[in-house]
Amino acid sequence: APENLAVAMKEADGLLVHVSTDYVFGGDPYNTPCTEDRTGTPTGVYGRTKLDGEKAIQAVGCHHLIIRTAWLYSEFGKNFVKTMLALTASRPQLNVVFDQVGTPTYALDLAHVIITVLDDYSSEMHAGCHSFAYAQVTPSIAERCRGISYSKSGIYHYSNLGVCSWYDFTKMIFTLGGITTCRLRPLHTDEYPTPAARPHYSVLDKTKIKQTYDVMVPYWVDSLKECIAVLGNQ
Repeated sequence: APENLAVAMKEADGLLVHVSTDYVFGGDPYNTPCTEDRTGTPTGVYGRTKLDGEKAIQAVGCHHLIIRTAWLYSEFGKNFVKTMLALTASRPQLNVVFDQVGTPTYALDLAHVIITVLDDYSSEMHAGCHSFAYAQVTPSIAERCRGISYSKSGIYHYSNLGVCSWYDFTKMIFTLGGITTCRLRPLHTDEYPTPAARPHYSVLDKTKIKQTYDVMVPYWVDSLKECIAVLGNQ
C-alpha cells in the first residue's frame, strides 16, 4: 500500500507524508535514543511490514517524508490515555509493564509538525518552480515544475521529549487525571504477553527534525496535561 501511494504521488509530483513507527526497532538491546540511520530490527510482523513500507517509498523515489513516531494518544478515538482513564472507573487495580521504555506522543503535536512540513514543502517548491521558470521555456507551469526535488525528503523521528515506561506514563495519567481510587501495580513484560511484541527500548532521537524544520518539541508531561485538560472539559 505505501508503494502504491508513492507511485501515485510521484505521478502527481506531490509530497507523500508517511507515518511510521518505533516498532521498526526493538530487536537489539538499545540504550541510547534511536537515530534515523540506525538499522531497523523489528520484532514482529507489524514492525517488519512498516519497515518494508518505508523501503518501498524510498525505492519509488517520490517526494516523501517518513515520520517515525511512538505511543500516540489524543482526545479522539481509542488510545492508551483514554483507556486507562476509563478503566479506573471500574477496576480497583491496574497492572502495567515497567520495563518497556519510550516516549508518549500527543497527536496534536505531531499534526502541528506535519503542517510545518507541508508549509515548508509548498514554499520550497514554489520558490524552485519560480526560479526554474525563467530558465526553461515549456508549455505549462506543471511541466516547468516537474523534476524539481524536495531537498528535505527522507526519514525523520518525532515524539514528545523525555523518557518513561508505560508504568510511568500511567502513573502520570493518574496524577493529572486526579485518580485516587485505583491502585497501580508494575509488571514485567513476560507477565503481560501481547500478540505484537513491543520494543523494550524505542526512545526516538528528534535532533534531525528539530534542526531541519526548526520545530519546538514539547515535553511529554506538558502535552499529556494539555490533553487531559481537554478530556476533562468534554
